[in-house]
Amino acid sequence: MPTITFVKEKKTVEVPAGANLRKEALKAGVQLYPFPHNYVNCMGLGLCTTCRVNIKKGVENCSTQGVFEKVSMITSPLLTFFARLGNEKTLRLACQLQVNGDVEVETKPPMNWHGENYWS
Repeated sequence: MPTITFVKEKKTVEVPAGANLRKEALKAGVQLYPFPHNYVNCMGLGLCTTCRVNIKKGVENCSTQGVFEKVSMITSPLLTFFARLGNEKTLRLACQLQVNGDVEVETKPPMNWHGENYWS
């Protein structure tokens, strides 16, 4: 069975192959959403982009990023744009991600306000 390691929370969870990352994180008691989105969010539809996570290891063990996820990450509020800088391949929405193997996940990734990719 694949395992998900939540880096900040120092928690490891075994999940069935093809499991949704958001659902498994909430089952394990891992808080994906920053305040106030922990009370008001899109409930896993991929619209609010507040459940974004950064895949530290095991990107190849995740489902591929679909067109809907890419579009919502680009057209979402400005803050997601800054979180995405330098992490285009590894920043994903937990509600849209299926885990097929072992992964390490960073929840609530920091913003990249002045990364080298922004000004070049």
